[in-house]
Amino acid sequence: MERLIRVDEWNAGVPLQLLNTAPTPLDAFYTRSNFGIPDVDGDSWHLAVDGLVALPRTFSIDELRSLGASSELVTVECAGNGRLLMEPVPDGTPWGLGAISVGEFTGVPLRAVLDLVEPRDEVTEFVFTGADRGVVEPEGEINYAFSLEAVNALADSPILVWEMNGEPLTAEHGAPLRLLVPASYGMCSVKWLTTITAVDEPFDGHFRLKYRYYGDRDELEEAPVGVVRVRALITTPEDGSTTGSSLELNGVAWSGEGGIASVAVQVDDEEWFQAILGPQQARFAPTPWSVKVSLEPGAHLIAARATDEQDRTQPLTPVWNRNGYANNVVHRIEISTV
Repeated sequence: MERLIRVDEWNAGVPLQLLNTAPTPLDAFYTRSNFGIPDVDGDSWHLAVDGLVALPRTFSIDELRSLGASSELVTVECAGNGRLLMEPVPDGTPWGLGAISVGEFTGVPLRAVLDLVEPRDEVTEFVFTGADRGVVEPEGEINYAFSLEAVNALADSPILVWEMNGEPLTAEHGAPLRLLVPASYGMCSVKWLTTITAVDEPFDGHFRLKYRYYGDRDELEEAPVGVVRVRALITTPEDGSTTGSSLELNGVAWSGEGGIASVAVQVDDEEWFQAILGPQQARFAPTPWSVKVSLEPGAHLIAARATDEQDRTQPLTPVWNRNGYANNVVHRIEISTV
């Protein structure tokens, strides 16, 4: 099995060709952590749900399991995916395009747990805190925490997850319990979850303020990073590879705004043409695409560009912002044919 492309000690990306099938194998699933992997005792772990609720309580894993379980195939992407394609390259984890994977996640809907504690009418957000902890400026040592607006937390898609691809969560993916927020960038999906707190005012924690758009021409200044932007990737052939002159281009496309309407392909800056879309396996899974081409021997530049059902299309050049978030520029690869 091909391994993750290591970025640093806790962050590693997936080889793009492994996205041709879903779910992504666990030993190749991309990993991301701001502080590293905490040491959590699964036997003594409990989830506390408190704040502005009528019935604050704690849950063990067994109690959460007793609420019922369902599985969902979900595309998970880091907000910094594609940062290295910006010019100049912003500070942050130096992601190319491998900070994305597809998993089959099993757990209980978040709403089922929140309904049990009866949030008060004045609740506007829920704050999710993980066991991972580290030092940031200017706050000092803090736990990772992120918030969701109440309307989003109580929707039907967020899941409290204890299993991936039919296996118990591993430490690097948030064991024993993580939050999963489909269609939103990965910073929302808090791992090593320990506490959910209902609040009646905007949460101003470090990471909630960090994951915002600064200097992005397509967003209001300081707008929060949230829904995943539309993107297509070319998964085969690999960038820099040599192939025969007659070949099939394959890839995947996805969007947090809904389904994929089309994927256009371009060879050597000539006219764009449409790829064939395959079936989407699930509502949050990527859509596969393919197209057969015959090329003259030599070097070629291949590009792929997705458009979603909301008519959102990938930009031809990177849309820069200060923190390097959500860069969904058209994917281009260079290959040689013989």
